[in-house]
Amino acid sequence: MKIGDKLNFGKYPVFLAPMEDVTDLAFRLMCKRFGADMVYTEFVSSDALIRLVNKTRQKLTICDEERPVAIQIYGKDADTMAEAARLSEEAKPDVIDINFGCPVKKVAGKGAGAGLLRDIPKMIEITRAVVGAVKIPVTVKTRLGWDNEHRIIVDLAEQLQDCGIAALTIHGRTRAQMYTGQADWTLIGAVKNNPRMHIPIIGNGDITTPECAQTCFDRYGVDAVMVGRGSIGRPWIFREIKQALLGIKDPPTLSPEEKLQILKEEIQDSVARLDERRGILHIRRHLAATPLFKGIPNFRETRIAMLRAETVTELFQILNGIFEAGMLTPSEQRNE
Repeated sequence: MKIGDKLNFGKYPVFLAPMEDVTDLAFRLMCKRFGADMVYTEFVSSDALIRLVNKTRQKLTICDEERPVAIQIYGKDADTMAEAARLSEEAKPDVIDINFGCPVKKVAGKGAGAGLLRDIPKMIEITRAVVGAVKIPVTVKTRLGWDNEHRIIVDLAEQLQDCGIAALTIHGRTRAQMYTGQADWTLIGAVKNNPRMHIPIIGNGDITTPECAQTCFDRYGVDAVMVGRGSIGRPWIFREIKQALLGIKDPPTLSPEEKLQILKEEIQDSVARLDERRGILHIRRHLAATPLFKGIPNFRETRIAMLRAETVTELFQILNGIFEAGMLTPSEQRNE
């Protein structure tokens, strides 16, 4: 699989999805360490970027160790998006990705992200403007459509391709679904198998196990899969998926202690990037989502204490206590 002339990913690429308040530089590097073939930044607001809002400009910070890396931008105005793409290109990413898929009200409700699924002419105008504004490959991430009555992705994919994009990522839900129900990959497969499509198609939605990833490649023929929420609190999922896709039999697995150490590294990285209070608040989402603690009996009180901890010392004491008490056994790890 190739994106543009320079990015060649070979067979079975696995990408880290862009996620707000999740895919900061530290987490991207962690996922890259475990085998993610390409990573994406958090969502970058085009309006805030051209106003030089410092917090937004910080999202453009990338490093060579995470390459290839895409900066994802969103907005509802073609000229603003084009200027934001030019500013993003100055950060020297490998790809500019356009967010036409975010379903949350503060984005889609204002006519950006998945909100543009209700205004296809404007979506096409924005796409053409961004493609024309930069010299690096431009890709798009979107959904099946606005709602179940408007699942327009097969026709839309052709229109986006005609704008000159280098690849298309499709999340297998409508905007109305948000993140509920199961992702429907049948339409993703229909796009991939459309003989008029020649750009790579990347599938996204409910990739939570190596078996899911393998099925999506085999059944729907996608060129790559993208892992989103399945990586939160579990960056090692990329190693697990890659080992399975490459047919490695009896691959070495991480022990519970090693996985716990990875979570502690995430905490330290978060605190170093922000500060102790904000860093711990940021990382709580990963601690709440990690499958590492799944299946531990009578864990409710420990979980509450873990998510209420306010200092690194307190949090590490709780995490160390979980391990020292023998709560993390191999039988529980199989629940992942």
